[in-house]
Amino acid sequence: MSTRKHWDDYHPQAIETRWQQTWEEGGLHLAHQGGGKPKYYCLDFFPYPSGDGLHVGHCRNYVPTDVLSRYKRMRGYNVLHPMGWDAFGEPSEQFAVAHNIHPQITTEQNTASFRRQFRLFGASYDWSREILSSSPEYYRWTQWFFLLLYRRGLAYRDTNWQWWCPTCQTTLSSHEAAGGVCWRGHTGVVRREIPAWYFRITAYADKLLEGLERIDWPEPIKAIQRNWIGRSQGVQVIFRLQDQPEGKGIETFTTRPDTLYGVTFIALAPEHALVSAVTTPEQQAEMQEYLVQAARQGEIERMSETRPKTGVFSGSYALHPLTSQPVPVWIADYVLPTYGSGAVMGVPAHDGRDFAFAQSKSLPFRVVVSPPGWQGEALTEAYTGSGRLVNSGEIDGCASQDGGEQIASRLEKAQLGRRVVVYRMRDWLISRQRYWGAPIPIIHCPTCGEVPVPEDQLPVLLPAMDNFQPDGSGRSPLARLPEFVNTTCPKCGGAAQRETDTMGGFACSSWYFLRFANPHYHAGPFDPEAVRYWLPVDIYVGGAEHAVLHLLYARFWIKVMFDAGLVEFDEPFSKLLNQGQLMGLDGQRMSKSRGNVITPDSIVAEYGADALRVFVMFMAPFDEDANWSMEGINGARRFLNRLWTLFAETYVPSQAADAEDMELERLVHRTIRMATERIETLRFNTLISLLMEFTNQLAERQRQPGWCTRSFHQALETLLLLIAPVAPYIADEIWQRTGHSGSVHQAAWPSWDAELARLDLINVAIQVNGRVRQVLEVPAEMGKDEIIALAQASQRLQPFIAGYQVQRVVYVPGRVVNFVVHREANIEKNGI
Repeated sequence: MSTRKHWDDYHPQAIETRWQQTWEEGGLHLAHQGGGKPKYYCLDFFPYPSGDGLHVGHCRNYVPTDVLSRYKRMRGYNVLHPMGWDAFGEPSEQFAVAHNIHPQITTEQNTASFRRQFRLFGASYDWSREILSSSPEYYRWTQWFFLLLYRRGLAYRDTNWQWWCPTCQTTLSSHEAAGGVCWRGHTGVVRREIPAWYFRITAYADKLLEGLERIDWPEPIKAIQRNWIGRSQGVQVIFRLQDQPEGKGIETFTTRPDTLYGVTFIALAPEHALVSAVTTPEQQAEMQEYLVQAARQGEIERMSETRPKTGVFSGSYALHPLTSQPVPVWIADYVLPTYGSGAVMGVPAHDGRDFAFAQSKSLPFRVVVSPPGWQGEALTEAYTGSGRLVNSGEIDGCASQDGGEQIASRLEKAQLGRRVVVYRMRDWLISRQRYWGAPIPIIHCPTCGEVPVPEDQLPVLLPAMDNFQPDGSGRSPLARLPEFVNTTCPKCGGAAQRETDTMGGFACSSWYFLRFANPHYHAGPFDPEAVRYWLPVDIYVGGAEHAVLHLLYARFWIKVMFDAGLVEFDEPFSKLLNQGQLMGLDGQRMSKSRGNVITPDSIVAEYGADALRVFVMFMAPFDEDANWSMEGINGARRFLNRLWTLFAETYVPSQAADAEDMELERLVHRTIRMATERIETLRFNTLISLLMEFTNQLAERQRQPGWCTRSFHQALETLLLLIAPVAPYIADEIWQRTGHSGSVHQAAWPSWDAELARLDLINVAIQVNGRVRQVLEVPAEMGKDEIIALAQASQRLQPFIAGYQVQRVVYVPGRVVNFVVHREANIEKNGI
C-alpha cells in the first residue's frame, strides 16, 4: 500500500520560504501575556551586529533555544522569545572603522543581514519586540539608569590608573583587560592615569556572592564570579613612614597576620599613589625608567610565577608596627594595584613571590612559622603552611591561628591595623573615550560642579559625526564638537560643558531583557506590569566568556533596581546555559579571521534549514565543543528524506484497520516520555537519536504484514508532533499534506500514559575517583553517552567534579560510571 504518487520528492528550498512567510503573516511566534497560561521567557544573549552575518557556529546557541521555545508553546505556555541588537560599543565601532563606514550605517546593514539569516533557519522570534541599543528611544533609558545610579551614590568620577588599549583608543574596565589583553583580543594594553566614570559595583559584592547560591547556573560560571569578586578576610596593617609627618603610612592587607614578625620589606605596585612620595631624589631617575617599563607589562605577565621578580628601591623606609624597626620600601611590579591596597608586606620565608623577590634583591629572610621538623636551617623555598610561631616576641610558641588573632588585637589596640574584609573586584569603569556609545548625562559647571541632566531632557542625543575616530589625544571625539560640548547649567543657567565620555556597551546590555517585556512602553524604561508577568528570565543562553562582564554587570544593575523598589526580584536569570563552541573543518574554532567559516546561507541553499537544525543539535551535547562535518550534514539530510518518504508511502488513515497493536503503543508512549525528558533537560543530541530510532522503527514495521493499523497512524502523527520543534518546516509541510488544518506548531504536545510508558530501570553507580557519590536510576536501554551526560548534569555530583579536570571516564555497561578527576587542577589552571 503506498500513497507515493500523491507526493513529490522532498525539496526543502521549495517549502521553507513559504512556511516562514506563512508563520509571520499569521503571527505564529508573537508573545501573548496572560490568558491563564503559564509564562516562559527564553532569551539568547543579544548579539553585537559587528559582523556582516552569522556562521553555522552561531546556530549552536540559537537553534536549541528555538527548539525549546517551540516545544514550550506546544506545551501550552505563553512564550517570550525575543531578539534585539547590542549595537553600541567597541565591537560595532571597530567593525565600522575597519570598513571605513559610519557605525550607524554598518549597524543597519548588519542587523538586516542577521535578521534575514535568523529567519532563514527558522528562528521563531517575536520580531514585533525587536530592540536596538543605539536608538535614542532605547539609550534614553540607559542614561536614565545612569542617573539612578548617580543619585544612589553608585556612579562617580575619579582620576586613577586605568587600562588603556592603544588599538581601541579607550579605557577598559579591569574585567575587559583581564590578563593585560583587551577583551577584543588586542595586545599592548597599558595603564594610564585617566579621569573616568565608575559604577560602585563593590558596594554589592556580598549581595552578588549570596545571590549565586540561589540561581541555577553552571558551577564553573559561579566559581569564576566568586573568584573575581575575591572576598578575603584578613587584617589591614599600617606601616608608618620613617621621617614623614605623623599619621602618614602605607596600608597593607594580609590574610596571614601570624607572619607579621617575618616582614623584611614593603613592596608597592608601580601604580600606587605613594610612589612619588616615597621615592628619594637619588632614586628618581632609576624609578622613572622602571615605571615606564612596568606600564608596558600585562597583568598575566606580572603575575607569572616563572618570570624574574623585578623592582627598584625607593630610598625610603617604613616602621614595623610591632617592633618599630625600619623596613625598606621597594616598588615591584609583581604587586598589582587591583588586589588589597596595592601594597604588600614582604614575608620572604612564608610567601612564594616574596621569597623569589627577596632572593633576587638579596633581602633578608626571617622564619616566624616553624615548618615540620625545622631545626633553624635556611629555607630552600617559602613555607606557606601553619605551625608554631618562632622569632615572634612574646607570642613565640603559639599556634598560627591563635598568634594571628593576638597580633590583630595588638594592632587594633595600637590603632595600627584592623580586621577587614577586602575584595579582589574593583569598581566598574564605565566611561569610554569613544564616539559610538550612549553619552553620559552629566554637565560640568564651573559654579555648581557635576550636575546631572534633568530626566525630562533625556536623551542626550549622540550627534552625527563624519570623522568619529579618536585623534590620539585620549579624549572622546565628542570633545571636538563645540555645539555638543557647550551648554547651559540646569541649576544656575550659566555656561557649562557636557561630559564627552560615552558609556561602554555593557551598560546597554545590563537591562535590555527588561525592555523586551514591552518595548513599546514610553512612560519609563520598562513596563512594570509586563515585567511582573515575564521576569525573571526563565532560561538564558550564551557564551561563557561573559562570566565577569555582562553576566556580573546585569546582576548588579538588577540588585540596584530591587533596592530602589523598581523590580520585585534581585536575580535576572533563573537558569543559565553555555553552549559549546563549533570547530571548523580544520579543527580550529570557527571564525572569519581563520578563514574557516561556513555560513548558514550556503548550507540552507544545498541541504535546507531543517537539516542544518538537526545536525547542529545532533553533533554533540549542547554544552560541549563539536566539530563541523560535511558527512554529518549529509546524514541529517538523509534522515529528513527518510522521514518524508515514510509519510509519503504510509499515511493512509482511511484504510487503517482498527486492530490494536499494544507493542507499538508502548513504544509510542515510551518515546513521548523520553523525548519530553530530553528536551526539558536540553539533551538535544540524544533527542535527535531517539527521533531517528523511532522513525526507523516505524519504517521497519511498515515492512511487516498487517502494519496499516490505527495504532500505526497514531504513531506517525506522534512522530510528527515530536519532531516539529526540531525540524519545523518539514513538520508543517507534512502536517498540511496529511490533511490537518492550521500549523503543527499550534497543536498540543502529545501526552503519555504512565503505565504504557513505564521503562525497565536499572541502577548505575556514579563514582568520582572510585568513590560512589550517587546512584542513578536509568532506563535499561539508555546508552553510555547519555548516562554519562545525565551524571555530569546531576547537582549532587557537582561538588565533586566542578572546577576539576576530568582526565577520563570509565564506563562499566549497566553498572558503573567512574569519573577520574585531577584534584590539583583548579578552575583558573583549567582556563574555565
